[in-house]
Amino acid sequence: MINTTNCLNAFVSTWDSDYYTYGVTSIHYSTKEKLEMELREPVSPTGQYLNSSALSLSVYAFLEFEVPIDDLPFMPLIKDVFLSINSRFSSIMIADKNGEKQWKRVEVEITDHVNVPVFPSGLSAESYDKHLDDYFAKIVMEELPKSRPLWEIHIIKYPTSSAAGVIIFKLHHALGDGYSLIGALLSCLQRADNPSLPLTLPSVQLTSNRNGDCNHKILRSVPKIFSLVSKTVTDFCWSIFKSTLVEDDQTPLRSGDVGVEFRTIAIAAMTFSLDHIKQIKANNGAVWFGSCCIN
Repeated sequence: MINTTNCLNAFVSTWDSDYYTYGVTSIHYSTKEKLEMELREPVSPTGQYLNSSALSLSVYAFLEFEVPIDDLPFMPLIKDVFLSINSRFSSIMIADKNGEKQWKRVEVEITDHVNVPVFPSGLSAESYDKHLDDYFAKIVMEELPKSRPLWEIHIIKYPTSSAAGVIIFKLHHALGDGYSLIGALLSCLQRADNPSLPLTLPSVQLTSNRNGDCNHKILRSVPKIFSLVSKTVTDFCWSIFKSTLVEDDQTPLRSGDVGVEFRTIAIAAMTFSLDHIKQIKANNGAVWFGSCCIN
């Protein structure tokens, strides 16, 4: 693997020779633009579609604090920790001569990506809840500028009914899916009891079974496998049918009105205990909220 920083330094110092040798690898650079092309990363087809004229999606993550966050060193943390997680956080999406989109590394002006809103002072926590909801409804409707890396951080330094301070991460879906982005954000955190140890989450401990119990479980799992396969085929065919011939039903989550995606949104929150969700899933196989399913 070639260190890109060394490549750039060597390119500047050996511009006349146009050659740079690292170990057993010899690379020829004819122009500075060709070197930049070597450092670019192609955008996946899904990423291209998620950042197109037809669609633009973002992932939002709320980080709530139990203590005030007025004195936290946000800028050094973003520069030294957040940007180093993934090169896409310091890249923009461009199109080459053939129209293929690629990620291009750029210099990041952190102040352009960090927003600290100002609310009236001396209000109650419930009033700040309303201000936070209105502010979030506003930034949801704003598209991320394509001239800079596709992320923003919003720092709310006012106490709400659930936190002493809130940080909102707005990350474009083209940067990754929700699972990978949340995992990237969690990698920035440290354990409060011992910061030198990596952050871990509770895991389920699997118990060992005897051979007789294993054979019995295998026999009992055969009908479940056939049921799973049949449901998968049925759901796939039904989704194709619904997307081509039948319109979705109107629900509290889907009004069916034309242009509803351009209206101002309202934030609603409801808390369910994890045990309650597990119980519903165990009884029904999935948890449904309106037209949304949590597997």
